[in-house]
Amino acid sequence: MKYLTNEKLTIVGAAGMIGSNMAQSALMLGLTPNICLYDVYEPGLKGVVAEMDHCAFEGANITWTTDAETAFKGAKYIISSGGAPRKEGMTREDLLKGNCLIAEEFGKNVKAYCPDVKHIVVIFNPADLTGLVVLLHSGLAPEKVTTLAALDSTRLQEALAGHFGVPQYKVTDARTYGGHGEAMAVFASAAKIDGKPLSELKISDEAWEEIKHNTVQGGSNIIKLRGRSSFQSPAYNAVKMIEAAMGGAPFTWPAGCYVNCDKCGYKNVMMAMPSVIDERGVHYCAPVGTAQEMADLQKSYEHLCKMRDEIIGLGIIPPVSDWKSVNPNL
Repeated sequence: MKYLTNEKLTIVGAAGMIGSNMAQSALMLGLTPNICLYDVYEPGLKGVVAEMDHCAFEGANITWTTDAETAFKGAKYIISSGGAPRKEGMTREDLLKGNCLIAEEFGKNVKAYCPDVKHIVVIFNPADLTGLVVLLHSGLAPEKVTTLAALDSTRLQEALAGHFGVPQYKVTDARTYGGHGEAMAVFASAAKIDGKPLSELKISDEAWEEIKHNTVQGGSNIIKLRGRSSFQSPAYNAVKMIEAAMGGAPFTWPAGCYVNCDKCGYKNVMMAMPSVIDERGVHYCAPVGTAQEMADLQKSYEHLCKMRDEIIGLGIIPPVSDWKSVNPNL
């Protein structure tokens, strides 16, 4: 089997459902044979390793460990789902303190054991904040750290496809930006349904509100239906993000990236933006939308700033004015 690279990919939280699906997806897509599975829960980790071995992937060199130094040392790419999962009735923000402390340790491990890592994708919620914490404490350049935000856009695409009765791939240019949570901003003014602008199609205010609701609550709905947080879709999208960073096809769904942009007015946050991930890292541009869409994005940005200031208050990250002393790349 031909692999995209031979460099080491470490999957953090590999004993969980997202982690195990990421391992399988990475091998099925031929990213690299050298995959290290890391988790502190040894019994579950051994089970995942056995499953991967039973798949008998050609040429695979699957290693596993419960030791952070072993996992991170020599890693060139990392995907982490290693936080507490969301349960029914919880918002992503409910996980703030505990998962940000996990992110702090993760970032410090990167700095200590693999400071030359090429790209990191952070999945565990609230991803906008955990990704920011990882970036800050890792000391990495901003283009090397991204968070999973694509699911909000793919859920919008799905909701529009369901409403108009077309295959999902026939819905294009439907995106969400800002926070990966209840305050996301839905951008659909440029969307097309089977090539026709959404603006030219009949859609009632009630139907549009339902579409937005289904987009925002897409993750909660999966918890209600399956009794657990989603794992297949985040695993697949995260692996596609890291594939792009390895030099595969560019990833063009919105990614959560560090934004410090005077021109667009968003400063010192991690948020979903129009972006591309390639082997140079993540690159973003300013969103373009209607007055209402831009107002919604501003509200989402302000919500992210509020949560950022909350973890500053908890002492997990220092005040913004001190960030450069922790990470000179910011």
